[in-house]
Amino acid sequence: MHPIDRRAFLATGAAAASTLMLPAAAQTLPDSVQMEQALSSTTRRNTSSFRARDWRSHFSNLSNGAILVDIESRALHMWEESGDYHLYPSSVPQSEDLTRRGRTSVVRKVVGPTWRPTPNMLRRNPEWPAVVGPGPENPLGTHALYLSWTYYRIHGTHDTRKIGRKSSSGCIGLYNEHIAEVFGMTQVGTQVLLI
Repeated sequence: MHPIDRRAFLATGAAAASTLMLPAAAQTLPDSVQMEQALSSTTRRNTSSFRARDWRSHFSNLSNGAILVDIESRALHMWEESGDYHLYPSSVPQSEDLTRRGRTSVVRKVVGPTWRPTPNMLRRNPEWPAVVGPGPENPLGTHALYLSWTYYRIHGTHDTRKIGRKSSSGCIGLYNEHIAEVFGMTQVGTQVLLI
């Protein structure tokens, strides 16, 4: 009788057990195909339509750069004037009545913005302060791009749970490190389109 190698026995047993747990159709596919199918299924479920876009579908040129915010996929697409492309997850308005779509532009850039709730926000939430200065309690995060529409901004947030969700009162939110990048690449006059 031959002595049994414990490691070989355990490895053979584990391989046999994992094969029994796979559906019959999957047992016949190579490992790389099985992995690709599992990843593509997971990716489809988790990324919605978070995908690259071509600027030509939305802008006639890249003069001063361009920012496209896709409300449905909760993504901010940015093209520098050079054509370099950047894609960021974002937060978007909580409801359709708070959502504004169309063309605007960046009219002002502020590091360490001060937040003032809109009159409607204060009516809904009378306990809110009238002004919040820069710092960790400020809903605008570390940087803000002011748009030509009153009360609308692209800004950072200290509450990272909001990114990827319908969570704002109209603005577009980014992680603080992402808004710092976008801020650095944006000029006053950068064209913005929300779809």
